[in-house]
Amino acid sequence: MTDPVGPHKTPERYADANGIRLCYDSFGVPSDPALLLVMGLGSQMIAWDDAFCAQLAGHGFHVVRFDNRDIGRSTRFDAAGVPRVRKAMLAAVLGRPIRAPYLLRDMAEDARGLLDHLGIDRAHVVGASMGGAIAQLLAAHHPQRVRSLTSVMATSGAPGLPPPKLTALALLTRPAPTDLAGFTKHYRKTWQVLRAGHFAPDESRDAERAARIHSRGLNPAGAARQTVAILASGSRKAALSGVTVPTLVIHGNVDPLIPVECGIDVARTVPGAKLVVIEGMGHALPISMWPQIIDAIASHAAAAA
Repeated sequence: MTDPVGPHKTPERYADANGIRLCYDSFGVPSDPALLLVMGLGSQMIAWDDAFCAQLAGHGFHVVRFDNRDIGRSTRFDAAGVPRVRKAMLAAVLGRPIRAPYLLRDMAEDARGLLDHLGIDRAHVVGASMGGAIAQLLAAHHPQRVRSLTSVMATSGAPGLPPPKLTALALLTRPAPTDLAGFTKHYRKTWQVLRAGHFAPDESRDAERAARIHSRGLNPAGAARQTVAILASGSRKAALSGVTVPTLVIHGNVDPLIPVECGIDVARTVPGAKLVVIEGMGHALPISMWPQIIDAIASHAAAAA
């Protein structure tokens, strides 16, 4: 059987970036334009599926993905302890200050540091969910490093936008079990909710994906610290209004975690941004929707180049 990943995937490597160590790998030919993938809350880089990355690389990009700080095989901030997420959520609602060991701006600097390590002057940057927020900040504060921005199922963080559905929020604020069987069950249930529908190709791979994530190492405390980083970082509305790089916003119309109105808000805030709303897409990247998503990303990046 033909390898769906192809011959140009690197093994996992490590980069010293922004004072920490990031785990990363890449797909495609290094001489092609760089495309940096930034994943969301509590998600390892392999949440960008190997075949998804290979297909993007097939469009003529050097695709790089990495574990954000505090997740996967990148630097963990265990010394910061486990934050009280519910207390931080209440403080956010009340408009009170939130103490966090780091902010999303720090995570954007991690991404910039990875580009420095790789010798990449400018990259197309694609972020999903929290990764979309990180990508937004990278584009806002380091526009000279970003050829194009694609913000996928992400929000501006502005107050007054529709909140997540309680079922989705409850799953993400509940620590996952650390044993393989318990984690696999939790993973299946979580993605059943986030996908907001039945997607047989993905459901058939849930156990395999969960096992791979588990084998790379779980860090529930890190996911909690990332959650508090989101809450403490506040709104990006003002920063987004000054973004000058070509921007594409992709969002699903049935997203239960970050409602589509949030994506529409991002597209309205960034000058000249384009918006693609995908029917039937929740807070996930289902295999059946890859052609539409990948084509949108590749076409946007090619036009920006």
